[in-house]
Amino acid sequence: MLSLRSRVLAHLLSSPAASTISPLHRLISAAAPAVSPDPSSFAVEEYLVSTCGLTRPQARKASPRISHLKSPANPDAVLAFLAGLGFSGAEVAAVVARDPQLLCSSVERTLSPVVAGLAGLGLSPSEITRLALLTGVPFRCRSVVSGLQYCLSFFGSSESLLGALKSGSILGSDLERVVKPNVAFLRECGLRACDIAKLYVLSPSPLNIRTERIRTAAGWAEGLLGVPRGSRMFRHALQAVAFLSEEKITTKVEHLKKLFGWSDAEVGAAFSRAPSLLSRSEDSLQSKYKFLISEVGLEPAYIAHRPVMLTYSLEGRLRPRYYVLRYLKENGILDHGRNYYCTLCMTEKVFMDKFICPHKEAAPHLAEDYADACRGEVPARFRFA
Repeated sequence: MLSLRSRVLAHLLSSPAASTISPLHRLISAAAPAVSPDPSSFAVEEYLVSTCGLTRPQARKASPRISHLKSPANPDAVLAFLAGLGFSGAEVAAVVARDPQLLCSSVERTLSPVVAGLAGLGLSPSEITRLALLTGVPFRCRSVVSGLQYCLSFFGSSESLLGALKSGSILGSDLERVVKPNVAFLRECGLRACDIAKLYVLSPSPLNIRTERIRTAAGWAEGLLGVPRGSRMFRHALQAVAFLSEEKITTKVEHLKKLFGWSDAEVGAAFSRAPSLLSRSEDSLQSKYKFLISEVGLEPAYIAHRPVMLTYSLEGRLRPRYYVLRYLKENGILDHGRNYYCTLCMTEKVFMDKFICPHKEAAPHLAEDYADACRGEVPARFRFA
């Protein structure tokens, strides 16, 4: 009997999705007579492996969370429901591994209303599948519908929202007591809908913390980093300080001031232009700063007023682009007036179009050398005397 049930479910999970929920109920009903195992023989870990497709380590980790299950009846119904929505076997395994308690949900009381609500917001079956894979726990909570509806007001479409979200944690937050008050406060600070949308996609998101905390963080952004509310960088500053303590922020600012020899004004200029410096490791910042000072020959004050340079990858951008620019200048291919900082701010495509592709004849190995430099190698042609 257990083998028959597994074959029925395997067929459901591998067959094309049913167009409506009602045919699924007939499928479940048809399988029901065969599903009457001895409750005492139901092994949760084995079920997760053989029926849900989890790996043994995944099943071992997940099984304690649903150890109270004594029968496969409800999990079977959930799996059939997911198959009807178009979930593949791999997608079912991913969702169950992330949220094993989904198998304990009621199809009639929870999952069907959630799916109906999401469809009512305009989500297609494939988008509902994407959402479930993204959010895990919220998919079995009715609040995900109201949370998503509120999110859509900032993104405009479900496609934009699902394309941007890396985590669904914000969708599981308390909408009325946490998210909405935070959004209202941030609007008072001058943030626009597009700014708030960018905070939604962060994980963790500042929108998901207590309102008192976000008010405190706003004060730190202004007082400690010198980024005023309403400015273009305020969202970035808020994001940088939201999960740090005042002591840690102060310590980091003071350390960088000493490390780089910046004045108070230069520190203020740097953090007001690149608040994300707070999230960079001190070793990483020091190695970039040393390169810009000793090899490129920039002045500390120059860097302080262009701190975005310190947020770029040393190996992937700072060094390789400097090498290309210097090589072209020293070989008379490019005039010496070209600005290094401007090349750093270019996208990779623009940089290639402007500084690599036009010089294929004069410097036939430049593209290869640049690629090697981006991998951390220093080609012989880039070793300057």
